[in-house]
Amino acid sequence: MRIDAYTHFFPEKFFDTMLEVAGQYKDMGKRVRAIPALHDLDARKKIIDTHKDYAQIIAYPQPPIENIAKSPQQIDEFIRIINDGFVELCAKERDHFPCWIAQISLDAPDAGVAEAERAINQLGALGVQIYTNVAGKPIDRPQYLPFWKKMNELGKPVWLHPARGANTPDYFDEKKSLYEIWWTFGWSYETATAMARLVFSKIMDNHPNLKIITHHFGGIVPMLEGRIGPGWDVLGSRTSDEDYVALRKSLKKRPLDYFKQDFYADTAVFGATPATKCGLEFYPVDKIVFASDCPFDPENGAMYPRETLRILEELKLDKETADKIFYKNLERITGKKLVR
Repeated sequence: MRIDAYTHFFPEKFFDTMLEVAGQYKDMGKRVRAIPALHDLDARKKIIDTHKDYAQIIAYPQPPIENIAKSPQQIDEFIRIINDGFVELCAKERDHFPCWIAQISLDAPDAGVAEAERAINQLGALGVQIYTNVAGKPIDRPQYLPFWKKMNELGKPVWLHPARGANTPDYFDEKKSLYEIWWTFGWSYETATAMARLVFSKIMDNHPNLKIITHHFGGIVPMLEGRIGPGWDVLGSRTSDEDYVALRKSLKKRPLDYFKQDFYADTAVFGATPATKCGLEFYPVDKIVFASDCPFDPENGAMYPRETLRILEELKLDKETADKIFYKNLERITGKKLVR
């Protein structure tokens, strides 16, 4: 069985709500409105049924709720609509969607703590999804520590999805990012940046039970092993106005070890064989979960599952490794039996 651990879908009620409150949302908003398999259940089931022994875990896509809600109270309202909608959908379509990932917002009044607890303990979510920034703010800010403490206590995974728009320029003297660089390179950079902030803020040290699943094989991380390793082994040697040497020495382990040992990663790299091989070589096999990022592909959902499965099959992984990646790692870290 192959359990696709990170795909995206709109619960019907929230899709209608989103069109009402954020129908003109730019950048990724334009993209999500144009993909039928993000909200059309029949279109989505047709994609899933194309593959034998294949099912999908669903999560909310874009835009981040904190970017469209008009108040903290509306954040809570929207989040509950999403999560209640996923419960209802998975109950009806369990063969296609054996479970779901709850959406929370760190900009909720309690940093998403109550909804994370409700979604996991009462509704049965596998874990929760957050973004790499909170309306532009870093995820290691002190006001978000209650969330990290709660997820450490719950022991369930946090799916970390990149979020950045064209309003983040590529150069200081420009007002916006051009040519969709904000997405092509920006999301992979932002994923790595969020991981680094969790390491150097000591959120990882102080919450050893965290299970963070990074999207797209951790973005640029596997390609930058040399910089993260030997490069950060001399952290502080390039900085004169901060004592990063003392910070480095106060960490419980080498910076590279956090990235390789303390984060999980999924295989959603848009059908790229070299990127898949790089990710498989960087992360221990116990830290990798199969995911396709369906339906964000040029074929509106058909391509990424097909190509990701093809690449993994062509690599001729031994059965033990393949089973871990395809479903056993996900079952282990979520504590849920997903394959019957």
